[in-house]
Amino acid sequence: MRKLLRLLIPASVIYVLLCAAAAVFLADTTLHPNRRPLPADAEVQIRDTAAELQSEVADVQIPAADNAALSAWFIHPRHSNGDAVILLHGLGDNRLGTTGYAELLLKHGYSVLMPDARAHGASGGRIATYGLIEQDDVRRWFEWLARNEQPGCIYALGESMGAAQLLQSLKAESGFCAVIAESPFSSFREIAYDRIGQQFHAGPWVGRTVLRPIIEFALGFVRWKYHLNLAEVEPEQVVAQTHVPVLLIHGQIDGNIPIRHSRRIKLRNAQVVLWEVPGADHCGAISVAREEFFSKVLNWFAAHRRVEPPRGQSPVTANR
Repeated sequence: MRKLLRLLIPASVIYVLLCAAAAVFLADTTLHPNRRPLPADAEVQIRDTAAELQSEVADVQIPAADNAALSAWFIHPRHSNGDAVILLHGLGDNRLGTTGYAELLLKHGYSVLMPDARAHGASGGRIATYGLIEQDDVRRWFEWLARNEQPGCIYALGESMGAAQLLQSLKAESGFCAVIAESPFSSFREIAYDRIGQQFHAGPWVGRTVLRPIIEFALGFVRWKYHLNLAEVEPEQVVAQTHVPVLLIHGQIDGNIPIRHSRRIKLRNAQVVLWEVPGADHCGAISVAREEFFSKVLNWFAAHRRVEPPRGQSPVTANR
């Protein structure tokens, strides 16, 4: 027994130290994703695209709560249907990643707002927090649209990280007429289990059991160093309490954020609609079922148009 203890004690110490070191590395790399800057000709590209679609582009910048400068393009079609859509991109991307969605929506008369998430593209912000701080950023973009453009309805479409941020933002902004989230994660803790398991080509059970101390140490490190509780990022919990119509889109063979995340979100709210896309990988619905994807997006927004408010009252304000 003594020999066993002499082996177990140093092994346990080494295990804890390795987990702590891995946790610090994981936390810092997670909060500081690679930034994909906008190319020098990005504005020329988007203006050319907008011109082809008889639309006009405006550069927009607003301050976040921490005074980070958030940047976006607002594109308004000359033949507008009176509604607007906020498009939210994925991790390590920038607003150009939502150009395909913007083109579809502009062709059907929607104005689009294409922001760079904080710590991405041309937006400021020291760190990415996967919805914890970004939920207020989304709220501020919503309020900018409502105040400056006064659309009949404001919708939103997000993919991957942007999808999770969008769902998390429903806690701060409930005025959306409807939203669409493709390949969101259900909670930061749940996706952390996946990320640990994926390092070993295994399932989330690795992060839930053997290597769970890494996740707990990482969450504790972020709370200590940045005063942020990433465990509060729980889109599934927010959606469980929202009255905003939510359409989830998720590929059945998603190897990045497994489809169980959308299934977990759906289970929390019977009103949520989930489209599981056979043969689609991460955010791949548009690739394997292009026409159906377009149809579902347009029909979802059209089905949730807001009733015209009394004269002299803002459509958004009247229904919030």
